[in-house]
Amino acid sequence: MPGDVPRLTRTGVPLTREIEVQDEYGRRTRIHIPDERPLTLYVDRRELVTLMTLGVAPELLALGYLRNQRLLDAIDQVESVTVDWEVGAAAVRTRGGLDDLERRTAHRVVTTGCGQGTVFGAVMDGLESVRLPDARVARIRQSDLRGMLEVMRRQDSVHRKAGSVHGCALFRGTELLMFVEDVGRHNAIDTIAGWMWMHGVDGADKAFYTTGRLTSEMVMKSAQIGVPIVVSRNGITAMGHAMATKLGMTLFGRAANRHFICYTGFDRFDAEPEPLPTADAR
Repeated sequence: MPGDVPRLTRTGVPLTREIEVQDEYGRRTRIHIPDERPLTLYVDRRELVTLMTLGVAPELLALGYLRNQRLLDAIDQVESVTVDWEVGAAAVRTRGGLDDLERRTAHRVVTTGCGQGTVFGAVMDGLESVRLPDARVARIRQSDLRGMLEVMRRQDSVHRKAGSVHGCALFRGTELLMFVEDVGRHNAIDTIAGWMWMHGVDGADKAFYTTGRLTSEMVMKSAQIGVPIVVSRNGITAMGHAMATKLGMTLFGRAANRHFICYTGFDRFDAEPEPLPTADAR
């Protein structure tokens, strides 16, 4: 863990709530649903944004959000993150202040993101500075991809119990380093970004997994934390594809069990093709 890391509270809240429901046969039963709640982020007592979240690791979510919006440049700029669920607030205190916060947050772009909704325009402008590791360094084998998918298939999750959430995970090879679920995939990747920042974890030899679709914002956030390989259970948008191609990222979609589509970055992928099905098998 790097020096001068911020002090964090360690708040915990229930992730699901039990409710009574009735089905098409008139039967009543009790089920669990995700317990979504608002968390308003303050930086040096100035209100920045309200995120809708499960609250798995709200302190890391706050850090990752600030990192991915490029409102802070280094973890040692943050003195503390204090979360108080009684008032639904995350208070970030910086060491030197952010005098230009209003200017840097003035331009917002509406996005398709679940549970977040906007991204500051300066992030889009900063793509030219993103540098990902060379394809000779950051690679993935098909067997490791299968291994990642198997790990995720076995992973215990809120989604299995209650549905209606997205999950994101960080891998080194087939080793699961961190897994986060939230009401929006953007919150989940921001939480992982905050964890990486706190622990000084580099993204060059990592792969990122998400249950959500590969939009331009998800591609951008993966690139910003230095992870060049992204695997999704879902599909891709045209802008996500264009951005990944420009940045030299490898994107996999429709990935489940042994099936996948590699959309971009074939030069990072060491394929080990499956046997084609025979006519009888089809």
